[in-house]
Amino acid sequence: MNAVAGRAEKDTGRPVIARAHGTFSSFVVLASLGTGAAAAAAWPLAVPFLGVAVLSVTAGTAMLARLPPPQVAHADHTPLATSSPPGRLGVLPLLPLGALGALAFASENAHQSWSAVFAQDELHAGAGLTTVAPAVFAGTVAITRFATGQLKATHAQTIILAGSLAAAGGSLIIAAAPTLLVATLGLVTAGAGTAVLFPGLLGIMSRNVEESYRGRATSVITTVSYLGFLLGPVYVGLWADATGLRGAMTAVAALAGALFLLTSPLLRLSGSTGKGTCRARTSDIESR
Repeated sequence: MNAVAGRAEKDTGRPVIARAHGTFSSFVVLASLGTGAAAAAAWPLAVPFLGVAVLSVTAGTAMLARLPPPQVAHADHTPLATSSPPGRLGVLPLLPLGALGALAFASENAHQSWSAVFAQDELHAGAGLTTVAPAVFAGTVAITRFATGQLKATHAQTIILAGSLAAAGGSLIIAAAPTLLVATLGLVTAGAGTAVLFPGLLGIMSRNVEESYRGRATSVITTVSYLGFLLGPVYVGLWADATGLRGAMTAVAALAGALFLLTSPLLRLSGSTGKGTCRARTSDIESR
């Protein structure tokens, strides 16, 4: 899906990646509130899952029906920018982007998965209010992604740096929050920060890779990035076990801080300046 979004963005010049991820976050809001309502109504746990299954099949069928035919690969494989050093695999410059994406997703899913637990265990919010926490976070992410989708690729590095600082600050606010209202302000700040991170990184790559290798290049970045999405909640759980949930939120802030410190050097290592240039050769990606 990320590869399809990248192809559409390159073909149309419109911010498809950011909007696609914004739509994802919008449905997280609906799922959070809908699941809370189902729980309050004492419906069987299978009901929300059945609803998600129906929507997923419907959306997947609609997307497949609208996909244009695949483009034919060109015979010549011109380097995107400066060629990679001899003997260096073309996938290697993409790994630093994936590592940054992993930090971004770890922070995002940490809040998405643990904010309701934090609201209940640390702030003693009622069952109805706990589902509001992930909904507020995901709603902020969605609004930010729709609002920032038009920003130019030349500002990608600045946006990622600003986003990581906001994500760190929001996590610290949550860690120290005495009330649900203060924690909500922290979730809004962290959500706005994390919203711009992965779409920005994916956009840098997607705008500068040949169509015939978009899927392979996207898979390298997203596979590494989604490891962070999977491990983020586990990371919080380990820290919560050792230091409590407030200490775990501080550890989440450290993830965003690491992202801020590593963005510039890892973008340089990948051959990207944040302006959408990448040194990965499409011919090397093909051989991989």
